[in-house]
Amino acid sequence: MNMPLRDKLSTHPSVRSDLTGSKVVLRAPEPSDLPFLVTWSSDPEIRALTAETEPLTRRTAPGYLRTVRKDRNRLWYVIVDRETGRPVGECGLLRIFWPWKTADLTMIIGEKEYWGRGFADEAMGLLLELAFTDLGLHRLAVGVLETNGRALKFYSRHGFREEGRQREGHFRKGRYHDFVMMSLLKGDCGKRRRYPGRNVK
Repeated sequence: MNMPLRDKLSTHPSVRSDLTGSKVVLRAPEPSDLPFLVTWSSDPEIRALTAETEPLTRRTAPGYLRTVRKDRNRLWYVIVDRETGRPVGECGLLRIFWPWKTADLTMIIGEKEYWGRGFADEAMGLLLELAFTDLGLHRLAVGVLETNGRALKFYSRHGFREEGRQREGHFRKGRYHDFVMMSLLKGDCGKRRRYPGRNVK
């Protein structure tokens, strides 16, 4: 009998262990990561790109970490520079709905000096392999602010397609903006798709 997808969260070695590429390691967040997460979520430039409204604080961050660790419909990782061990961002699969094999995806590079250096690309490859190969998911979705041109290009480069808009779904500094709703199906990757190599420790 096939194992329910939900149970793979606790039994599959790729879920329980670090995901390792040539540049990055994706690992579970630890209390020592909280200062980084607080800094990233409090950065005005990053918040403008992600539509974050309630940044983490030193007071709220520990409770948030405890909450996401208990959420069996979420896989959340810290993106670490493999060479230096420095946390540089976060990513994960959110709101996994096992009956339909769908999930939302998130990706943030919080250390700006790492923007444009391929760290997000490799982290995305590791997440896609986890989602489609290991967990057997069928569909991933993401909502991107129309003003975040860098993110729109990034997701398009990885095969995500615009499928609609939440018209004027975001309000900031006196103006409304659309959310661009994008999705990626397992079949969109095709046989030509090559995820980056990964070592499971």
